[in-house]
Amino acid sequence: MSRWMKQALGMGLCLMLCAGLFGCGAKEAPAVDYADWDAVLKAAQGTTVTFYGWGGNELVNNWIDDTLTPYCKETYGITVERVPMDIDMILNKLAGDKAAENQEGSIDLIWINGENFATAKENSLLFGPFCQYLPNYAAYVDAEGEEATIDFGTAIQGYEAPYAKAQLVLIHDTATVPAPPTSAEALLAFCKENPGKFTYEAPPGFTGSAFVRNIIYEICGYEPVAALTAESTKEEVREVIAPAMAYLRELNPYLWEQGKTFPATDAQADAMFMDGQLLLSMSYDPYHVSSLIANGQYPETCRAFIFENGTIGNTNYVAIAYNSTNIPGALCLADAILSIPMQASKMDPTVWGALPVLDMERLTDEQKQEFAKIETGEGSVDQDTLLSHRLPELPAYLVPVIEEIWLEEVPGK
Repeated sequence: MSRWMKQALGMGLCLMLCAGLFGCGAKEAPAVDYADWDAVLKAAQGTTVTFYGWGGNELVNNWIDDTLTPYCKETYGITVERVPMDIDMILNKLAGDKAAENQEGSIDLIWINGENFATAKENSLLFGPFCQYLPNYAAYVDAEGEEATIDFGTAIQGYEAPYAKAQLVLIHDTATVPAPPTSAEALLAFCKENPGKFTYEAPPGFTGSAFVRNIIYEICGYEPVAALTAESTKEEVREVIAPAMAYLRELNPYLWEQGKTFPATDAQADAMFMDGQLLLSMSYDPYHVSSLIANGQYPETCRAFIFENGTIGNTNYVAIAYNSTNIPGALCLADAILSIPMQASKMDPTVWGALPVLDMERLTDEQKQEFAKIETGEGSVDQDTLLSHRLPELPAYLVPVIEEIWLEEVPGK
């Protein structure tokens, strides 16, 4: 999204929303009892499932192709076809299908979260609820927990199943920055001492936007911002986050390019860190440092760190398109993602490096060992520390408003 998910919807979707072209009709259920898992497996056997989602992370792509796909073939008898596509294009495609009353779409499973999930659910672009049909969901997920019930303030209600957890981490090289700044105040002091050696991805890029929200938490506190509602005006939001915008403007003169411009992607900012232009970097992949040390892109002296007050974390999910022609196969793929072998393999930084979404209290001691034996690397913050310093996300309706205000008030100011 961004690294995990793109946030903005395309103009085509906006036009359709404005034109009121979305109906509430649901896809007519096929002759499969989804509550009968044996029947689901039988219907899915030998089919191909399309898996649509952001394709900008090579580790994720490789995990889907080399780990998840063979597992699905062996365990469920399905073939997974990964289709890289940005989320705004996916939603526009579904919106076009909905407007044309196309009940036989090409999309089965979708990688999604946040604003995009809120829009898709609101406009009946998803099949569901479906989580209650998944054996691994019932066995290993805390269905009453916040991350299984709320996605950026939107009630999930079984319309998406957990995929992976992400959390913002900052990055330094101990060879050049032995003691990194672990608060907003310390970061400002660091930038004044090292002008031009720090920057962040421009929102609405996912990582940059998360960093801005993290600064808002540091400067304004979480509660005043979270108290804003969908009815709050832009000016009301602006007033609440004004101290954080003032901080970011104060930071600008000491940033790369004096804050007149910002990297377009977090990958660009990270490349600048790798070639020495920047002294700090950041990622929404909690084990990003270990992954890049393992593949030789980072020196072994690199380390991830977090702010003392914590950093924002969220969960990303998979959902089923309302007009999927292979719902049994999509259910099997969603179930596979929640299996012990797939969640454990995904946690390995040399494979992907994503936090697992399972409730560890539901696992047997033997199952817990599958996760305990994974070497997350010296460069990463350990899972217990991450989760104990994990800050909640804001409601989806606030994110684009904050991004608009940042664009108006920070760059070049």
